[in-house]
Amino acid sequence: MRIQDIIEGRKEWRAHVARVKALPQDYQIVYKELQKYLFKVGPVELTEGTELLSGIVELFEEGAALGKGVLEVTGRDVAAFCDDLIKDSKTYADLYQEPVDKEVAKAMKKAMDKTK
Repeated sequence: MRIQDIIEGRKEWRAHVARVKALPQDYQIVYKELQKYLFKVGPVELTEGTELLSGIVELFEEGAALGKGVLEVTGRDVAAFCDDLIKDSKTYADLYQEPVDKEVAKAMKKAMDKTK
């Protein structure tokens, strides 16, 4: 990664954070919790850019502009809202599950071969 890319990434992130800080307080609270949730269980590509997070901020900006409360936008189950956003994305949980599944299959095959 070039230094210019790092600098550009930081500028984009600072602009993103400024947009979040401009949201009403209830939106900021939900955004921060949503962000924590996504960083823990979210898609692998989340760390490669801010497209998903920027899309959420855009949705929140529109909701706030229409005078809606944040839970009118996300629904009361914010985690389910997040899960719906990433339902078609490969998550960190998927990355952890794949090797476990492979090891179990390998061990089961080995055990079955011994019983023959």
